[in-house]
Amino acid sequence: MQLASPPVRLKPNLTAAVVICTRNRPGPLRKCLEAVSRLERRPDEIVVVDNSPGDKATEAVAVEFSARYTLEPAEGLSRARNRALTEGSSEIVAYLDDDAVPDEGWLESILEPFADPSVAAVTGETLLPGSRQIGCSPRSSWRLSNKDPQWFEIAAFGGLGIGTNMAMRRAACAGWKVFDERLGRGALFEGMEEHHAFVRLLSLGHTAAHVPAAIVFHRSQMRGDIQQEARNQIGYSMLLFSEYPSHRMDLLRFLFRRVRHRPLTWPRDSPDPGEIITSGWGVLLNASIRAVPLFLRNRKPKSE
Repeated sequence: MQLASPPVRLKPNLTAAVVICTRNRPGPLRKCLEAVSRLERRPDEIVVVDNSPGDKATEAVAVEFSARYTLEPAEGLSRARNRALTEGSSEIVAYLDDDAVPDEGWLESILEPFADPSVAAVTGETLLPGSRQIGCSPRSSWRLSNKDPQWFEIAAFGGLGIGTNMAMRRAACAGWKVFDERLGRGALFEGMEEHHAFVRLLSLGHTAAHVPAAIVFHRSQMRGDIQQEARNQIGYSMLLFSEYPSHRMDLLRFLFRRVRHRPLTWPRDSPDPGEIITSGWGVLLNASIRAVPLFLRNRKPKSE
């Protein structure tokens, strides 16, 4: 990682859309849109992607806040996020989960690194509701490119941030599906879709940035069954191993360190090995037995 110089102020003509993907949760969506309406830097577009066959209550909330209401009936968060990239014309697409609440300065902060045309993705700090950000200064921001020695594991395993607080440059996402539809909520392997997208963007030569001043409040999701979580992680690792042959040794070295309970050498929510690793070999073996055939049957993304 490299520490960023003091950020360049955003060019006035850089337009931004705030996107909220949702599914049958009009209550949390309303709270999110209320927070979006209080942003100091107002978005040029607000898009609500309903990842369902259609929900009148969700549509009514979107219309109430003058948001564009778009359907993506095929289930899967990655599908909804990909659909959002085809909606509107804003140069930057900033994503929020429907149960997230952005700080009033969030959008302005997350947009600033895009003044550098090499930056294709930016993430911010995600905090629990009621907590406070400490020590956030412009110099605490940092950037990551594929020139950094550990870029692959940082991007692939949560070092950049999470999908409830991220923004992407639309031009860098044109012509391909940024979010792999085998990953994410409602997909074959739940989760990790944003990390996979970060890896792809950096592998193409783009730069990513993390801005602690771009704050979103979001309650941690309840963890599911540990076997299911382990299966998802193993399937995701197999996907990376298959798609990035030049980084297989990087991936194996990272996984070996984790199995040996070595702490991370780069910042993430927790540097500890995590519940999956510390749960024992029996969990990992059973999860592998479940993950391998699923991965082999879905080795390539389904064509449209």
